[in-house]
Amino acid sequence: MRDGASFAVGGFGLSGIPAVLIRALYEIGVTGISVVSNNCGTDGGGLGVLLAARRIARVTASYIGDNTEFARQYLAGELEVELTPQGSLAERLRAGGCGIPAFYTPAGVGTPVADGGLPLRHAADGSVAVASPPKEVRAFGGRAYVLEHAITTDFALVRAARGDRHGNLVFAKAARNFNPLAAMAGRITIAEVEELTELDPDEVHLPGIFVQRVLPLTPDQAADKGVEKRTVRTP
Repeated sequence: MRDGASFAVGGFGLSGIPAVLIRALYEIGVTGISVVSNNCGTDGGGLGVLLAARRIARVTASYIGDNTEFARQYLAGELEVELTPQGSLAERLRAGGCGIPAFYTPAGVGTPVADGGLPLRHAADGSVAVASPPKEVRAFGGRAYVLEHAITTDFALVRAARGDRHGNLVFAKAARNFNPLAAMAGRITIAEVEELTELDPDEVHLPGIFVQRVLPLTPDQAADKGVEKRTVRTP
């Protein structure tokens, strides 16, 4: 992996994130990277580790969430951020994996998502240094739709509950989230799997054609899962 590369990363908050691969990316020291993910982890968790180390130059995401360092870097002009509707982001990744260059969607019509003007980068004084350009809007059946372009990346990092040696993957419950879509968008996709096993074809969520590398996790690595907001119930 090299400086300036682009990465699609699975997960939603801390659910289903490829934590071992993210840590490996941190340890090899790559910098200036672009990240496409639903969000950018939390303070000290997931992609937030790379963010705090100033390794990320650009993020395409749905929201900033509770990551205060993410918000600080964005508002201080230290980080370029493309915010996109969550459904549009999911479809842009899927389209990239399917070879579809662009598609029309009603999401964002009549807002700065379509009209342009969303801050991509702020200046040090808080003003908008770079704003998003307007996108093409067309009418189909009397309704307006905005053109969204597909996303492909140099690499994709994902996590699966189970996988086989061919790269076929099975995801567990909510951890399925953006993982299959991110895997489809990467030119080289690396999957960390909690259990390496044989799979029945009928249970496969993502076929191995989209996966080039499989990393079996140790039991300790598989069990080490962060909780974004721990909530308990009084007995």
